[in-house]
Amino acid sequence: HCAVYAQGVCCLLQTENAAEEPRVLCIVQDTTNAKTVNERLTLNLPASTTLSKLFNEVAHKAGYVSGTFDLAALCCGQSLAKTAPLDLSSEMSLTESGFEAGKRNFLQLTDKDGEQPQLASVDKDRLMGPLPRDCTVGCSSDYSSPSYSYSSILNKSDTGTTSLSTPQVNTTLVCRFEDPVTSIPYQLQRLFVLLQTSKKRAIETTDVTRSFGWDSSEAWQQHDVQELCRVMFDALEQKWKQTEQADLINQLYQGKLKDYVRCLECGYESWRIDTYLDIPLVIRPFGASQAYCSVEEALQAFVQPETLDGANQYFCERCKKKCDARKGLRFLHFPYLLTLQLKRFDFDYTTMHRIKLNDRMSFPEELDMSPFIDVEDEKSPQTESCTDSGAENEGSCHSDQMSNDFSTDDGVDEGICLDSASSTERVLKPKSSLTFELFSVMVHSGSAAGGHYYACIKSFSDGQWYSFNDQHVSKITQEDIRKTYGGSSGNRGYYSSAFASSTNAYMLIYRLKDPSRNAKYLDCDNFPEHIKHLVQREKESEEQEKRQKEIERNTCKIKLFCMHPVKMMMMENKLEVHKDKTLREATEMAYKLMDINGVVPMDCCRLVKYDEFHEYLERSYEGEEDTTMGQLLGGVKSSYMFDLLLETRRPEQVFQPYKPGEVMVKVYVLDLNTETIAPPVSLRAYLNQSVTEFKQLIAQVRLSAETMRVVLERCYNDLRLLYVPNKTLKAEGFFRSNKVFVESSESTDNEVAFTDSLLWKLLDRHANTIRLFVSLPEQSPGIHRTICQKQQQGSSTSDSQKSSDSSDFEHIKSPSPSQEPNSVSSTQFTGEERSDSEVNNDRSTSSVDSDILSSSHSSDTLCNADSGPIQLVNGLDSHSITSSRRSKAREGKKETWDTAEEDSGTDSEYDENGRSKTDSQYLYFRSEPYAQDDGSGEGQKCLLVHVDKRITLAAFKQNLEPFVGITSSQFKVFRVYANNQEFESVRLNETLSSFSDDNKITIRLGRALKKGEYRVKVYQLLVNDAEPCKFLVDTVFAKGMTVKQSKEELLPQLRDQCKLDLSVDRFRLRKKTWKNPGTVFLDYHIYEEDINISSNWEVFLEVLDGPEKMKSMSQLAVLTRRWTPAQMKLEPFQEVVLESSTVEELNEKLSEISGIPLENLEFAKGRGTFPCDISVLEIHQDLDWNPKVSTLNVWPLYICDDGAVVFYRDNTEEPMELSEDERNELMKRESSRLLKTGHRVSYSPRKEKALKIYLDGGPAKDPGQD
Repeated sequence: HCAVYAQGVCCLLQTENAAEEPRVLCIVQDTTNAKTVNERLTLNLPASTTLSKLFNEVAHKAGYVSGTFDLAALCCGQSLAKTAPLDLSSEMSLTESGFEAGKRNFLQLTDKDGEQPQLASVDKDRLMGPLPRDCTVGCSSDYSSPSYSYSSILNKSDTGTTSLSTPQVNTTLVCRFEDPVTSIPYQLQRLFVLLQTSKKRAIETTDVTRSFGWDSSEAWQQHDVQELCRVMFDALEQKWKQTEQADLINQLYQGKLKDYVRCLECGYESWRIDTYLDIPLVIRPFGASQAYCSVEEALQAFVQPETLDGANQYFCERCKKKCDARKGLRFLHFPYLLTLQLKRFDFDYTTMHRIKLNDRMSFPEELDMSPFIDVEDEKSPQTESCTDSGAENEGSCHSDQMSNDFSTDDGVDEGICLDSASSTERVLKPKSSLTFELFSVMVHSGSAAGGHYYACIKSFSDGQWYSFNDQHVSKITQEDIRKTYGGSSGNRGYYSSAFASSTNAYMLIYRLKDPSRNAKYLDCDNFPEHIKHLVQREKESEEQEKRQKEIERNTCKIKLFCMHPVKMMMMENKLEVHKDKTLREATEMAYKLMDINGVVPMDCCRLVKYDEFHEYLERSYEGEEDTTMGQLLGGVKSSYMFDLLLETRRPEQVFQPYKPGEVMVKVYVLDLNTETIAPPVSLRAYLNQSVTEFKQLIAQVRLSAETMRVVLERCYNDLRLLYVPNKTLKAEGFFRSNKVFVESSESTDNEVAFTDSLLWKLLDRHANTIRLFVSLPEQSPGIHRTICQKQQQGSSTSDSQKSSDSSDFEHIKSPSPSQEPNSVSSTQFTGEERSDSEVNNDRSTSSVDSDILSSSHSSDTLCNADSGPIQLVNGLDSHSITSSRRSKAREGKKETWDTAEEDSGTDSEYDENGRSKTDSQYLYFRSEPYAQDDGSGEGQKCLLVHVDKRITLAAFKQNLEPFVGITSSQFKVFRVYANNQEFESVRLNETLSSFSDDNKITIRLGRALKKGEYRVKVYQLLVNDAEPCKFLVDTVFAKGMTVKQSKEELLPQLRDQCKLDLSVDRFRLRKKTWKNPGTVFLDYHIYEEDINISSNWEVFLEVLDGPEKMKSMSQLAVLTRRWTPAQMKLEPFQEVVLESSTVEELNEKLSEISGIPLENLEFAKGRGTFPCDISVLEIHQDLDWNPKVSTLNVWPLYICDDGAVVFYRDNTEEPMELSEDERNELMKRESSRLLKTGHRVSYSPRKEKALKIYLDGGPAKDPGQD
């Protein structure tokens, strides 16, 4: 295929060089089966080739019948999502359909309506397709033939049900049931019928699991396949009670065996009859290093008797004493369907984890069970048998291997049996009747923690093996079956399982070779009438599903927006319209979908092309009301690069035409006298227009073009004055959607430089103003207190808000009653006044979105056509779109922490009260009352503050003083994050630039930190307590303070708040890192000089038992703990102070405090966080004892700081010998201890939910749960 691809590229280049018709290189991937999914079909076609011709070419090359498959184009390579299928009947050329000449165009060949493509006659020229699908070694392609096909199961819980499909089960399931939904037999019958007759690639098991009473979570829960079979058999038996099928499971799957004990002295035998549905075979015997190599060997071990002797002697009823005896199992009856479970899941008592045994175990295709029917390795002098079901069963090694249904029924069942005519005569059937043929293998791929099941099943008609792996059915060979034996190529040792393949056989199902009983599957013609009716219903359902898919395949799905004319909020929905529907019909559907009937007449609505991201109206569709939506939208696609807007107008208005190529501009008019910004006007312009022409367009709102100044905001706070008359809008940086500010006063402000003008200052302030929610303390005098607001640069009028706030135009009431709000003064723009509630509901989200206005009126839209007396309709209200859309974005926005607040200190330009020594340039501050309901019925006192974010924290606090009622040095500012965590803002010289719109701030009373002060949390270190870290107090440390001074200031707090009466020399302070104790701080250390300190710092306080041993920074304090193996006990912590970091000194200190001789002492570093807890069952072998190093500060110790944990022991001391009960009890106690301390537990059994099938339709719910 690489050669074919290279040849296609060369042909394409030659064609281009010859200046002939361009050609399109199409690379097709066939995804209809697993064999061809990695192959490619290359076609080099003329660009004028139609789509119908493309389908014929692909069908010819791939060997399929044209029209029985779909082709879908990939956007840009195989890794991207594919588009909707191409239209087979289309006569559009490849280039018209989006194909690119001179480039590779990737396509995918897929099933049509869930059915595989039909095969055409064999063609020598085809490059891929069905030819390789014939049976080959390792072939995994999906199997399908014209006469018969197999469907697979879409398996949810990875437990599998395919292996249950046998002729006997299927035939017996052919019966009527009353409640199809909850009837397990009916749903199994329906599943097997669909597997045999459906044309679908795979059949879902949702209805089957629903009949089990499972919800979605239970359906996806992984279970053991053998457990599922047993539980399902039990459920079927319950459903079949009082019916002809009551004993079906036993007739097919049940066998019998004898559990016997024979006295070796007198030959007396005590036995009982047990029944089984499957035989569990051990892979590797307990304690053995090698596994059984075959199923025959495992069966031989299964029936091999064991000798009961010594302490396990058997009490013989005849000898009336304890005697040596033989205990074992004998098969008496084999079922018609013999199930063998290979016990691959085991428990490793060394690691205390579940494991999977991947050892190799072969199994024959034909299994002769005659050697296992009656195994007796010796003849006793006297043999007697009894039916004493109460016989002793002590010491049985097989009791934990059997998955039995115990029965007292001794009657002979169907199948292969051993007739007990007398106690001494046993008549065996001919050996040929005990031959079983393998027909199903359940394979498990994965580990003991989880995995995947699939089935290999042999067809009884032709002997062909098939793999049923989820949605794929493929032919396999005997070689593939042998690969499921498991194991690796090396020798079979104890660890061979760890390196073996994890995909191996788990359950084997054999069928007795008996021509008189071996049945075949029913053909469809031989189905009973009610099954034929079921098949017909399912066929009609599939046809209906096929038609629905066809409709879905031809349905255009696109986002639809509409500005509600009354609520003035943007509504969003999804419009689903058939591609053959006209624009007029689609408009009616959108009108009903948006539910504006009665608000706006239908003839006052139209659909226009809309770009929601840029808030841009791309074009309208005048005169195309009868054009189909498929043509207008460019066909059916999985996603569109644009949206649709249902535009509305008033009856007296007319719609403005939107032409392709126009750009949308929002014009904001500024009034320099009142320093206000009016709501925007939306107009449309062309990128090739000059600045002069653009000014003339804006002048239609009765502004003077001669004195007009136009400022373009290209991005956030990027303002450009348009002063070059002949420069085009495109050259100035205009795009699809733009924002401009205009001013046309005759003041002298236009004579100064733009960056020095009042216009620039107003726009600059407008772009940097943010809105904050400030919660005041209860003790504050209230927010109605009269204050005088600072004015910037002596302005007598209050500063206007940014245009994203309605107070820009309808000034919110100031706290000072002397200041009257300025009214909106704009003769060019008329609008309705709004209430405070309306204002609060339409706030903008960020300073970037300053075009969001809270006015409820509609702004006029201008066009480039000649102005006339007709009234134009607003195409898109600027406030409504941006406000509703961006507010949603804000709700999902994740806030980030302000790392600057974590830094320390304040700067020298602030006095001790936190006041600025110099006046700040940015003092814009506006506030208004805001009630926040806390759920108690009384609103918390809050302020809604509009402030220039370049203001410093000190100036911000000074502006809050009148509302809090105290000086700024007596209250603290806390920033509230999205998770409601609060962090104090302490850096007075920092600005509010890290804040954004609608951030929350909480004011709390209390002394604010002065320059060089840090807030510190003090925790008590209790090394030998279950919880070694206990919070004590919050305190303040200052730069330049010594550790001793901080300890002295701590004493009153410890005495008053913690009831700790200590002296300075009775405790120490030390570094705290998470829960780990670190460096010990000496009394003479100075903060910020010897000890680095930061805001919200944490330290440990440790009470001393005696005088402080740490005198120098060169010393090292290590926490040691002795491990006593003989007592399985850890001693309390003891601190050891080292003068140097040598292992020799550490050993000497440990020997000194413990009395262990140096030559017998071993130590190991603890792992994890303090106190480095570890189970006493693991510490002896899990830690790295006696590391071969001479110093502590090298690998693997790395003990460089105080607080390291070191365990030590006497290497001559052996661990305590524990019985199994003592070990289990100790394990439980250790698990409980470690869980309480929050440390890792080495073994924690996975909590599993038992598999259960509910016969009443579902589990009973506790009414109290609701």
